[in-house]
Amino acid sequence: MISHVFIGTNDFERALRFYTRLMEALGIQARFCERERPWAGWQSSPDPRPLFLIGTPFDGQPHEPGNGQMVALLAPDRSTVDRACAVALAQGATSEGGPGLRPEYHEHYYGAYLRDPDDNKLCIVCHRAPG
Repeated sequence: MISHVFIGTNDFERALRFYTRLMEALGIQARFCERERPWAGWQSSPDPRPLFLIGTPFDGQPHEPGNGQMVALLAPDRSTVDRACAVALAQGATSEGGPGLRPEYHEHYYGAYLRDPDDNKLCIVCHRAPG
């Protein structure tokens, strides 16, 4: 259903450091990095899509985060949500709701809500029961 998601930044090198460490914590493989453009991408496994991309806006205008927009990154288990959230916070993210169950979504929804250093809203979530 989704081919790719693109997240804008005003500071590509900062965003690259942030997302490289976050994706490593989630076990998501880098696909490419083109600093001269600048943009970078990570891919799903085992399929090559969807892609998660970061970069400066194509039109050359400053990036502005959207109201009501959020990207949710899938974690394989709850401990990965906890670890990825800690990595993100250590890299300059701000918390919008720490790791925990959100039973209003469903019984096993375990997520954390963050803002990256460019103020983009992220969720790191696991939908599986523990164990």
